Amino acid sequence: MKRKPPVQVGQVIEVEIHGQGHNGSGVGRYNGFTIFISLVVPGEKVLAKVSLVKKNYAQADLLEVIEAHENRMEPRCPIYQECGGCQSQHLSYPEQLRLKEQQVRDQFERIGGFHDLAIHPILGMEEPWIYRNKAQVPFGQNPQGEIVAGFYANQSHEIIDLESCYIQHPDNDAVIRFVKQLVRELSIPVYHEKTHTGILRHLMVRIGVHTNEIMVVLVTNGKKLPHKEILVSKIREAFPQCQSIVQNVNDRSTNVILGKENILLWGRDVIYDTIGDVKFAISPHSFFQVNPVQTEVLYDQARKFAALTGEETVVDAYCGIGTIAMYVADQAKQVYGVEIVPEAIADAKENAKRNQMSHVHFEVGAAEKVMPKWLNRGIRPEVVIVDPPRKGCDSELLDAVVGMKPERVVYVSCNPATLARDAKYLAELGYETVEVQPVDMFPQTGHVECVAWMKRG
Repeated sequence: MKRKPPVQVGQVIEVEIHGQGHNGSGVGRYNGFTIFISLVVPGEKVLAKVSLVKKNYAQADLLEVIEAHENRMEPRCPIYQECGGCQSQHLSYPEQLRLKEQQVRDQFERIGGFHDLAIHPILGMEEPWIYRNKAQVPFGQNPQGEIVAGFYANQSHEIIDLESCYIQHPDNDAVIRFVKQLVRELSIPVYHEKTHTGILRHLMVRIGVHTNEIMVVLVTNGKKLPHKEILVSKIREAFPQCQSIVQNVNDRSTNVILGKENILLWGRDVIYDTIGDVKFAISPHSFFQVNPVQTEVLYDQARKFAALTGEETVVDAYCGIGTIAMYVADQAKQVYGVEIVPEAIADAKENAKRNQMSHVHFEVGAAEKVMPKWLNRGIRPEVVIVDPPRKGCDSELLDAVVGMKPERVVYVSCNPATLARDAKYLAELGYETVEVQPVDMFPQTGHVECVAWMKRG
């Protein structure tokens, strides 16, 4: 007979926090039952109110810290507890880094079965604030009917109105404040998620940190956008560094922010930024790392693990707009990138041409389908780099990687759990994980990136 959960919604419980979950929430137990609580620190004793009960775990909201950890600190942001953008501002930065590094070690031991793996100390930031070069905020109305724009509250779609964010580039904050005020003055109807009515859904701002260029993207529920000429004129006047103003049309009832159609309202359809010595064009749909300082740290580590001498052929799976492929290209003989998103490959090809990299080649398609074709054409890489989404690599893709018989596999990951799982799978196919380097790409949050390399046995 299955045991009934020992808690119920609304119950107030006392919990000792013994660990941290992958999203930064604390993990405790109540009568042997797992409880997840946000805004707490491992080692603390807290009072919390149960908000959700599942078969194997429950979630609870923090009410009071009974015994505080010595590394607890006062969050810098005044709306930190309401906003779901950050999870870790209540922790000192050294403690954030310690817990992230421990999370990586725990995942490799628990999921991968690795107990003596070389996991290096995490690489953090000297200044772990105002680092994000991209902001995307939903528009809506509060209960008083006022137009608001900001981030969603934790585990909800309630919009917390935002004036400034301590992890965003200052230009992001300035554009959001300015456009929000314009929308209020012009009475532009904002989107209502439940009824799928209204016009303005989201505002996305992208910053070229090294070029000082700004892109503004207005996401609308259909092609209609009232006062677009005034919007464009006012934005250009307020932000002379703005080089691109785009309307993105998303008329679907979905949580996905961007639709497929972009309408250029003014300027270029891209902005530019650099990673190292490589210049990239960035469109509204481009995947481009949001922390420019740590991106170079991450990519330098990938290049180090690739151990290129200038004679190697490199394959970059999940290449996006070609950022990693082109970052390592100066040390490789040939580089081949594959990505399933056609727009990304179009950008990648333009980026290679812009940087005069004739030895870098890109192809559209699923990597697990394209890579065997390359092998049949005689393309035999010494190094394969993979940089998958949070869900990690499908076994079919890993089989294709192994089928190319590279000497090294360099795995860039935004989720240590799926990295550990895939490292275990590769070990069963003859690829031993040698080293793992955690990198803190997202200070003040629970997320951690890693670079690992595996050698063929």
